[in-house]
Amino acid sequence: MANICPLCEKGSKVVGKYSNSVRATKYNPCGDRRVYPNLQWARIPNGPRVKICTSCMKRGLHLQIKL
Repeated sequence: MANICPLCEKGSKVVGKYSNSVRATKYNPCGDRRVYPNLQWARIPNGPRVKICTSCMKRGLHLQIKL
C-alpha cells in the first residue's frame, strides 16, 4: 500500500530544510528530506477500512463516499 490518500491523492513530497544559522551566516542548506502525509485508518460507511489523510478526515470526506 502506497503512502497516498485515495480521496485527495495527497502523497509524499521532497522539501528542503535549512539550518538555523542560515539567516545570520552564509548559505548553508542541510539537504532535502521526504515528508509523508498523516494517514490514519477510517471506516467507510457500509464498506471496508481505508487509510486516509487527517485533512480528509477532518472535512468528513470519508463519510460521503458511496460504494
